[in-house]
Amino acid sequence: MKTSLFFFFFFCCSLVSSSAGVDRLKLPPRGWNSYDSFCWTISEDDFLTSAKVVAKYLKSHGYEYVVVDYLWYRRLVPGAYVESLGFDVIDQWGRMVPAPDRWPSAKSGKGFTEVAKEVHSLGLKFGIHVMRGLSRQAFDANTPILDITTGRAYKESGREWRAQDIGIKERSCAWMPHGFMSVNTSLPAGRAFLSSLYHQYAEWGVDFIKHDCVFGADFNLEEITYVSRVLKKLNRPILYSLSPGTSVTPTMAKELKGLANMYRVTADDWDSWGDVASHFDVARDFAKAEMVPGEGLLGNSWPDLDMLPLGWLTDQGVNRGPHRQCNLTLDEQRTQMTLWSMARSPLMFGGDVRKIDMTTYKLITNPTLLEINDYSSNNMEFPYVTGKILGPTMSHLTRQSRISMLNRGSDHHHARGVGLTSCKDSNANGWSVESLDQYHEQICWREEGEQLNQEPLCLYKRKPLLASTNDHVLYGQDSRQLFTSDDGVKSCLDASPRHKITSREWKKQPSFSTCKGDANQMWKLSSNATLRSSYSGLCVRVKQVKGNGHSALDANRSVTTNLSLNL
Repeated sequence: MKTSLFFFFFFCCSLVSSSAGVDRLKLPPRGWNSYDSFCWTISEDDFLTSAKVVAKYLKSHGYEYVVVDYLWYRRLVPGAYVESLGFDVIDQWGRMVPAPDRWPSAKSGKGFTEVAKEVHSLGLKFGIHVMRGLSRQAFDANTPILDITTGRAYKESGREWRAQDIGIKERSCAWMPHGFMSVNTSLPAGRAFLSSLYHQYAEWGVDFIKHDCVFGADFNLEEITYVSRVLKKLNRPILYSLSPGTSVTPTMAKELKGLANMYRVTADDWDSWGDVASHFDVARDFAKAEMVPGEGLLGNSWPDLDMLPLGWLTDQGVNRGPHRQCNLTLDEQRTQMTLWSMARSPLMFGGDVRKIDMTTYKLITNPTLLEINDYSSNNMEFPYVTGKILGPTMSHLTRQSRISMLNRGSDHHHARGVGLTSCKDSNANGWSVESLDQYHEQICWREEGEQLNQEPLCLYKRKPLLASTNDHVLYGQDSRQLFTSDDGVKSCLDASPRHKITSREWKKQPSFSTCKGDANQMWKLSSNATLRSSYSGLCVRVKQVKGNGHSALDANRSVTTNLSLNL
């Protein structure tokens, strides 16, 4: 199952208990966004009905933001669609305002004030989607710019500045070229326009801003920096989210230090397995770059894997609301929720909450996943291997009997002795990954100069998708099978079952002990071809020895094996 694969792909190092009254700006944001279910056509009535459902059923699980996605200022009339021009509602200063045919409470210049009040009365926070800079409609109308310090048109150098003075037409939004363009932030008039936008949002009571077409392939650090500065000076905290995420790298994201609270690191995610699968490597790269979390605006920042398109949905770019069920299988949905949680991505549910089914509800409110999403730390790609001796049932044998069987297997002419040594010891070099078949890999030891036709010592690395409790260990050059009980008493290759080995004790040998997932049973294949114990910091060395009946666990004659590794 894809879910099982991911639980092994990431390792959550630690968790702490949640506490009441926690500052959500320090945790991955969580809420509901209208885009996946309504595209751009949502109305005030549909939005507030959805907010009431979120407040009743999801708020107690940390889903506190309800966000109106894009084009809330576009009139829903014949001829209006995502790429249309001339259907938007702007005020005298060229600023977008809610279309009154869809948002009746916005009449008389109230904007989103009444909607925000209703959302706040439910104990939720209100968010909106905004685009970069200036609209093409305002540019074409050449509207004046508001000076928020005077409440009149912005004037400088003896003249009144207008939209065409600050708009950069050649820097239009790549995915909505007829919609919006950048403004020149090097001009005081350009900065004045941006200030007028975000002060208005604050006056409306907005708590969350999703700023689109300023990140990834549309990266506009100048506008992000200035908007962040404006938000920081406001008398109310506003969570600052950046989008979209095409072509984002950790290097680019590091330029956002202290500027935003969440930023998209992928293209739009929809309900196809290909979309979900494309997020694995991205999540890995940002975890490896130690950016989960990062320093954000008035709190932390979080790489955003995009919304969760689960439940009852619509399609991209259409003029109608939710009309179909999510295309992902249940296993694929579980995998997505698991990946988002373990990557500590913001969780923004996109399905129609008015028609949420119990399966979807239980998935997005799973307490374990939400706890991981909030409080886990050191989440990263799982780099360790665990050597386990497993095999057919021999539960009647004691542990000592099984060790005796291992000892009797060492009487062939040549065997390989295994010990621990400093990782600087050149004798520890010789491990590499080799493919066994399309589903399996093996970590093998080959000595320098060893003939390719000689049988190597291998640790079999098995992917969790096909992991089985019937994994077994092959012993010595004759590949004899070793057995242990399958009643839960399993033995693992162990760096030190009793205490941490120091470099002075390098002659101590690995042995086998009951598998507990302890650090002394964890091994890492390093880039310099060594197999390193994460517990002792020492590496496995292998040497040829003559079999003479010594114990396989003897301090200088530990005969080892091919091990099946559960990764």
